[in-house]
Amino acid sequence: MTHPLQTKAWAEFRKEWGNEIEFVKGKLVIFSKIPHTNFTIGTCLKCDPITDSEPDLFRNIGKKHDAIFIKFEPNIVSGSKKHGEWKKIQKYFVAGKPFFTPTTFWIDLTKSEEELLKSFSSKTRYNIRLAQKHGVKVEIDNSDKAFEKYLELTAETNKRQGFYSHTPKYHRLMWKYLNKTQKFKKSKTPIANLLVAKYKPSLAGKADKSEIISTWVLFAHDGFLYYPYGASTDKYKEVMANNLMMWEAIKFGKKLKLKTFDLWGREEGKGFTRFKEGYNPEVVEFIGSWDLVINKPLYYLYRFAEKIRWFILRLKK
Repeated sequence: MTHPLQTKAWAEFRKEWGNEIEFVKGKLVIFSKIPHTNFTIGTCLKCDPITDSEPDLFRNIGKKHDAIFIKFEPNIVSGSKKHGEWKKIQKYFVAGKPFFTPTTFWIDLTKSEEELLKSFSSKTRYNIRLAQKHGVKVEIDNSDKAFEKYLELTAETNKRQGFYSHTPKYHRLMWKYLNKTQKFKKSKTPIANLLVAKYKPSLAGKADKSEIISTWVLFAHDGFLYYPYGASTDKYKEVMANNLMMWEAIKFGKKLKLKTFDLWGREEGKGFTRFKEGYNPEVVEFIGSWDLVINKPLYYLYRFAEKIRWFILRLKK
C-alpha cells in the first residue's frame, strides 16, 4: 500500500512549506535545510522497499541537494517477506534515530461492529456508552470553522502537555493539500478529514450551545485509515468524548470500506498508548530507521549536535 506521506499531495504540501522534493523511482524524498548552513537532510518516510541498485542513485540525488544523509523509514513490517529483501541492502545504511515510533497499533476494519465492540476492554465499552449517555455527538466536519477550532485545541493541548508541535501555518498548508485541493481528490472523500466531538453542557439549568471539545485529523488512503493528529480541551473530561471518537473513527473507516486502522504510533508507558490498548489493536513493528550517509564527517557531527540539542530541550521542559 502507498502511505499518505508518499503521495503527490504530501509532496506539493511540503514543497509550498519550503522543502526541496524529489521522486526517486516513485519514492518521495524531502530535503530540509539545516539552519544557518547550506546543507540539507533528506527523509524518505514510509516508502516502498528499495532495490540493490538504488542506494547509489539516492546518494547522487542527495549530493545534488547538499544532503549530509537521507533517512529511510520504509513502510515494511518486521519479519515480513519485504523485510527479508531489505536485509540484502542493509549494508548500505547506518541505524539511525527514529522519526516515527518503531511500533504502532492496527485495528482490523474488516471485522463486524459487533466483533470489534466485543473485543474492546470492558472499561472502554463502558466509556463509549458513558459518552453517548452524556449526549456527546461525533461527526466528520471539514468546515473552515471546525478546522479553526482544531488549531485552537491543538495550541491548548500543546501548552497543557508540554508538546513540541507543528505551527498553525503548517497545519493549514497540510489541510489545504490533503483536504481542500481538488486535483488530489481521487474520490469523494479527501485524504484528510476532521472528526469532531460536540457536547452541550447544561448551565444553570439551561441548555447552552453545543461546543467542539475534541478534534482528530484522520487520513484515508489506499485501504488504510490513519490517526496522525488530535487535540482536545481539558474541560468536560468526565464525558469521555475521546472514547466515542475512536469508536466513530472505526465506523468511519468501515463506511469507506477501508481494511485497516493505523493508530499512528505506540510508546510504552504513555497514557495515550494505554487508551489505544483498550480497543484491542494488534501491535505491529516496522523495520526501523536507516540512514544513507553521504557526508560521513558531517553526519556524525550532526548526530552529536542533535543529542546536545534534545538534552537542552528536555532541561527546558
